[in-house]
Amino acid sequence: MIAGLSVSYRDILALSGVSMATSCGNRVALIGPNGAGKSTLLKAIAGLVPKSSGEIRWRGTAVRKWSREFAYLPQREEVDWSFPITVRGLVEMGRYPQTGWWRKFSGDDTRAVDAALDSLNLNELQHRQIRELSGGQQQRAFLARALAQEAHVFLLDEPFTGLDRNAAVLLADLLKKLAGEGRLIIASHHELVSAPDLFDEVLVLNTHQVAFGAVTETLTPQLIADTFAIPV
Repeated sequence: MIAGLSVSYRDILALSGVSMATSCGNRVALIGPNGAGKSTLLKAIAGLVPKSSGEIRWRGTAVRKWSREFAYLPQREEVDWSFPITVRGLVEMGRYPQTGWWRKFSGDDTRAVDAALDSLNLNELQHRQIRELSGGQQQRAFLARALAQEAHVFLLDEPFTGLDRNAAVLLADLLKKLAGEGRLIIASHHELVSAPDLFDEVLVLNTHQVAFGAVTETLTPQLIADTFAIPV
């Protein structure tokens, strides 16, 4: 649950008055024009930027700092794909919140990584450098890292951007599967036409909250026109 959330960067109000309540098993789209605060909201939920006001509650408790139950996946262009790490190495990073950076992996850690790779069909790619992957494979690798982390809330920043049709279909199926397993998916998304097929709920932003609810009921032509300044 999010209540009255606002975020400022120095003296600039980036996001204000966001409130919503959802539950695990849902896929929530964040939709709005460029600069609407979608990425800011994801980072605030993940604990990567401080809140100016309001609160975020998870399992009935206020979230005051980063939690391993929240996994943040940045936009692909924000990732240094030249960093020398394999797919398995990336997925293993999901275990660091449990192990710390210096403790040796236990059998449970190894099993969690193996299960995540298997779940995302990455076994045959696990020893490849991440720079050698396609866009869709890179997204799967980050999702596997979140699974290894044992996260319950997946915060995805424009996960479908830059994917070809086949990769986008595969990612959509994976997100549906993850939600079906009881995880909460919150993702920024820029494509209005595909939103009803990919998500259950939508939070419409334009530096403030415009609307929240079921996708099919909330994304009306009038609301879209008002939010994106499109003539009806």
